[in-house]
Amino acid sequence: MNIVQTSSSRVARALPRFPTSSPPSHIRLPVAQVRWSSHSPLGAAPAHARKPVTINTLQSLYRKNEPITMITAHDFPSAHVADHAGMDMVLVGDSLAMVALGMEDTSEVLMEEMLLHCRSVARATKGAFTVGDLPMGAYEIAPEQALESAIRMIKEGRVKSVKLEGGKEMAPTISKITTAGIPVLGHVGLTPQRQNSLGGFRVQGKSTASAMKLLEDALAVQEAGAYAMVLEAVPAEVAALVTKELSIPTIGIGAGNGCSGQVLVQVDMLGHFPPGRFLPKFVKQYGNVWEESLRAISQYGAEVKTRAYPAPEHTYPMSKEVLSDFERLIEKKRAGSE
Repeated sequence: MNIVQTSSSRVARALPRFPTSSPPSHIRLPVAQVRWSSHSPLGAAPAHARKPVTINTLQSLYRKNEPITMITAHDFPSAHVADHAGMDMVLVGDSLAMVALGMEDTSEVLMEEMLLHCRSVARATKGAFTVGDLPMGAYEIAPEQALESAIRMIKEGRVKSVKLEGGKEMAPTISKITTAGIPVLGHVGLTPQRQNSLGGFRVQGKSTASAMKLLEDALAVQEAGAYAMVLEAVPAEVAALVTKELSIPTIGIGAGNGCSGQVLVQVDMLGHFPPGRFLPKFVKQYGNVWEESLRAISQYGAEVKTRAYPAPEHTYPMSKEVLSDFERLIEKKRAGSE
């Protein structure tokens, strides 16, 4: 029997009725849920579920000059917590290549892998607006290829929109996708999928010519129909000026506080990695999940070694009569085999 608590009245209706005035001693009234299986889903939507964020919501936030919050997620648990935290947008970024799959850079991740992670994230996001990154090789050949990949991302990945990197040269591709009714989040500035041609992960827009190219790319992406765009690794002053020239939101990552919103890689900002890992300058670490996970798992290991875990409260009870019968059957079987 699986009973998930959503309110006290619903739980009361869902619990089995017993002939006595109170349930048997082995029944515990649920705090979060009661299950008789060994595992359970991670949970449902928040008790006070918000209205789902849509394109209209994002446009409203932009008009009100209210910053848009965005964070990456790569699986159900990371999306689940991001959604409960009230993020406006959740991005299934191709950064999962490194932070979830252990790859060297984003160029390695495949479309099938992105789709798998998108589906996992989509199951957890009940409020946030979800975006799936089109991986390298899934959209550059022709606009028709890009549209086919975008359709797969929506139909199979179950996200609400797609993201792709590139400026003026990708405008026809963005137009092809948006004309088909699929929202596109652009990405200009430092484009990680192209880091080899950029000479590595280098700040963009630092010279006058580079800043003008950034503005031209941003305007082209806007004209092609993108509903917003990521500005990555751009001087704050340049990002602020580019944002003012646009009529759609900008989401900054390493681009200062003048953007319409911000995005960070969740694993980076949570500190979900061992000491000594390189972090970009723009990352603020808001937690230390590695340290807490290491402490908890180390304690578990120590308690298993000393047999402190599992304790009696972690085991399932049985009546003394049944236990005695079982022991007698074992003795009888043992005697018969001698």
